[in-house]
Amino acid sequence: MKEDFHFMTKKGSDWAARIKGEVQKSIIGQDVVIERLLVALLSNGHVLLEGLPGLAKTLLIKSLGVAMGLEFERIQFTPDLLPSDVVGTMVFQPKEGNFRVHRGPVFANLVLADEINRAPAKVQSALLEAMQERQVTIGGETHQLPRPFLVMATQNPLEQEGTYPLPEAQTDRFLFKLLVDYPSEQEERAMMERWGQLTHQPKLQAVSSGEELLTLRDQVDDVHLSPPLQAYMLALVRATRQAADGANGGNKGAAKFLSYGASPRASLALVQATRALAWLQGMDHGTPEVVQNVFLDSLRHRVGLTYEAEAEETTTDEILRGVLDRVPVPAGV
Repeated sequence: MKEDFHFMTKKGSDWAARIKGEVQKSIIGQDVVIERLLVALLSNGHVLLEGLPGLAKTLLIKSLGVAMGLEFERIQFTPDLLPSDVVGTMVFQPKEGNFRVHRGPVFANLVLADEINRAPAKVQSALLEAMQERQVTIGGETHQLPRPFLVMATQNPLEQEGTYPLPEAQTDRFLFKLLVDYPSEQEERAMMERWGQLTHQPKLQAVSSGEELLTLRDQVDDVHLSPPLQAYMLALVRATRQAADGANGGNKGAAKFLSYGASPRASLALVQATRALAWLQGMDHGTPEVVQNVFLDSLRHRVGLTYEAEAEETTTDEILRGVLDRVPVPAGV
């Protein structure tokens, strides 16, 4: 049995290398982002991506869809967007004299919600049902979304005029919030050398499938997380609440910067992400290093900054790194 599981975990690293190799035919760099997207797919979660325009966010999710053999749809969120533009509507058929369901772009395996914070709350609420329940309601009838299903939403950190900030109830539904930065000088030079003289992107091939992904999720569920490791994850999440309450061992400085801590969904996200990342790295069990690796991505959108923190330009990541430094790793993990 142990040999069989070793084969499955080895298959995890091979599967990740296969997908990454295909995606990187059109994307240079962004290794961590690609890895986190694979973790989200394995964990049945969604991803919120924050980055400036021109960083290949759309190309990344589209390339991932091709490499995975999954259907991809892009929705450009604008202030005049309606919920029916996302989920679909009832369309009258004159010849038949009845209404027929017209499915919206959300009926795809990978959905890119581009600039999600530019749409009003009613549109964001429509997407929320799809993300949480994996279903939508059209004309009073419930329609199941395809499996697998992943939403990658993007937002621009600079342009905030005319936007509708995502409420905490919606951001909490995302497994990760990823920050996309500029490529390194070496990576940008490689882009210029590879595509500077081309007018087209390379053609990618499907090297996996939705059926394979659903099968791999069963293997991810078998990754062992020891009780001390789960206690460590719980201590990390609860430390954010203690910091917001000013009860973290007298560390009042943290209370000055956090208005609220992470919800129980953060604990579940850490468990899911730790299992998936450990499996991708060819391990049959989680480790504190894996937990620390996904901690910032799993929690940076689940805690709130105070006005004092924003005034002093203190970031969420700085506070969360302080939590990692303060919470000890249990012995014997």
